[in-house]
Amino acid sequence: MKNEIQFVIDSRVKDIGIPVRRILPWMKKRMVGPFIFLDHMGPVFLKAPQDHVEVKPHPHIGLSTLTYLFEGSLLHRDSLGVTQLILPGEVNWMTAGKGISHSERETPEARAQDRTIHGLQFWVALPKEEEDVDPSFIHYEKSDIPEFKTESLNINLVAGSALGHTSKLHTYSPLVFMVMRGFQEGTFSFEEKGHEHALYVVKGEISISGTTYKEGQMIVMLGDSGMELKHSKDVVLALFGGEVFPEPRYIWWNLVSSSKDKIELAKKSWIDGTFPMVPGDEDKIPLPEEPVRVPHYP
Repeated sequence: MKNEIQFVIDSRVKDIGIPVRRILPWMKKRMVGPFIFLDHMGPVFLKAPQDHVEVKPHPHIGLSTLTYLFEGSLLHRDSLGVTQLILPGEVNWMTAGKGISHSERETPEARAQDRTIHGLQFWVALPKEEEDVDPSFIHYEKSDIPEFKTESLNINLVAGSALGHTSKLHTYSPLVFMVMRGFQEGTFSFEEKGHEHALYVVKGEISISGTTYKEGQMIVMLGDSGMELKHSKDVVLALFGGEVFPEPRYIWWNLVSSSKDKIELAKKSWIDGTFPMVPGDEDKIPLPEEPVRVPHYP
């Protein structure tokens, strides 16, 4: 098996009300398969009652969002009228399609006690022919996510098919996302021809071809290259990737599309109030002033 690394990406700290580590997009690597955005939230300790997560309503087009928590909880509300609490091990899968807005906040009950928030948030770009699908939201319980073991890892297969298992999460293009937790030191290998993949170190450390990588680093493999690694006992890893689209994607703020014109229309709609809004929530994040530096048009 080849073990060819294309890039090693060090996460960059951003502040969205709480500190997050931004991994994608990166200036030299904007996508891995259809995955166009990845934030690692925390782990951050929040003290009651002053500390809290409050992401006000904001718009999306042309993508699906995937939220996966290790600790804490978040309350999702969107313009479809969905209200859904997400807990560790569960998945919120929201497809924006032609347009959706949503908020992510903590409940009053969560804010009343000291707690830790920790999780991953992805954006998955939609294939060109699916970019204008009707928006949708699906919540998957922890019991819905396939779980299995290797000799040294517990694996949750959140999306796609891998290692003889298949997730029930509905995707719009071939992809995979799985979370792996070590229970003893060991090794892991993975290969899937025709797709590109990356491995993000959430916790612990790994070694590939004798080089050590630690928490907050993402290793992007060359397309068609498999990966063989050694890992620490306490490791937590996120492996993801999939089929590469034939055309580029543009990203501006929270808007993703194969068409700059569609992004411009969505910006105008958010400004003039015709974009779908979260029922009963008069608050919203205003459109950023130009220029938006990162993310931005390539």
